[in-house]
Amino acid sequence: MNLFVNLHRENDSGGWQAPLFYALSGAMIKTSDIIDAIGGEIVARGCFIVDVSVSKDNDIVLTIESENGKIELEDCVSLTRFFESKFDREVEDYSLTVSSAGLDQPFKVLKQYQKAIGSKVEVSLKGGKKMVAVLQEADQESITLKYSVKEAVEGKKKKELVEHTDRFTMDQVNSVKPFIEFA
Repeated sequence: MNLFVNLHRENDSGGWQAPLFYALSGAMIKTSDIIDAIGGEIVARGCFIVDVSVSKDNDIVLTIESENGKIELEDCVSLTRFFESKFDREVEDYSLTVSSAGLDQPFKVLKQYQKAIGSKVEVSLKGGKKMVAVLQEADQESITLKYSVKEAVEGKKKKELVEHTDRFTMDQVNSVKPFIEFA
């Protein structure tokens, strides 16, 4: 929001009046306008949109991820410049942050799940159950996980690791994020 002050105001009799304040608020940029304007450039860079958020103050956060590999600083810089060529900062009055999806952040879009197929993920299920598993499959409705659990096996005194492959609907899942393993 831009604020303007008119300090020199005369009244009808030639005397001075109190200052007059004008508040001009630029129109909020719509998420759909952002996607329409820069979606092609994001795809051309081999990336995809994870999230676009626009606050009431036009603070824009654009989160992207690479189709193959990782996001480079140059990707963020180039997309920022491209965005600024499409939206005039003086007219729109916005702030922009372009960043990569964090490794500690849950997946938000199907492409993130599909990119992670075959790798370990941390899964939090509704009901409080948490596990580390290998993501086998993912679609809009469900995910398939391969994981091991220590269980009592008939005829054995000690619990043993038993491998499971189970499908969970998205309604059963709270969050899925990459598993970070420290060597």
